[in-house]
Amino acid sequence: MLREDLQKALKESMLNKDMNTVAAVRLIIAGMKEKDVDARGKGQKEATEAELLSMMQGMIKQRRDSIKMYVDGNRQDLADKEQNEITVIEKFLPKQMNDAEIETAVKAIIAETGAASMKDMGKVMGALKGKYAGQLDMGKANGIIKSLLG
Repeated sequence: MLREDLQKALKESMLNKDMNTVAAVRLIIAGMKEKDVDARGKGQKEATEAELLSMMQGMIKQRRDSIKMYVDGNRQDLADKEQNEITVIEKFLPKQMNDAEIETAVKAIIAETGAASMKDMGKVMGALKGKYAGQLDMGKANGIIKSLLG
């Protein structure tokens, strides 16, 4: 589904001569192809949708880090370009969970996995990534897990 949506968005944005969207979608597709190559190395036909959503979350995180550096360096033009890319990438992600929903999900995963201490953090993070890929900010989840297990 995600793959078709990306191809459709690329075609539409090219027809509409929306070059910002074209560039951002091409970046996503390039990342998707890279993930597919990695998946073939693991014996899979292509990357799973969860892996692609996780990749896109990473792309957003990279752009947010870049925006901070560009703003600090007085390069608002580059910061705006990165923000436009974030906007395009977010169109393909599922609805993002708010802080309360993230905390509820973390508590449920902790109960499911039987996590009791910080040693179990990796198990909890892995389960969250598998179940909620692309829906939550793993950085926020990390902080909530630490507060609940620590």
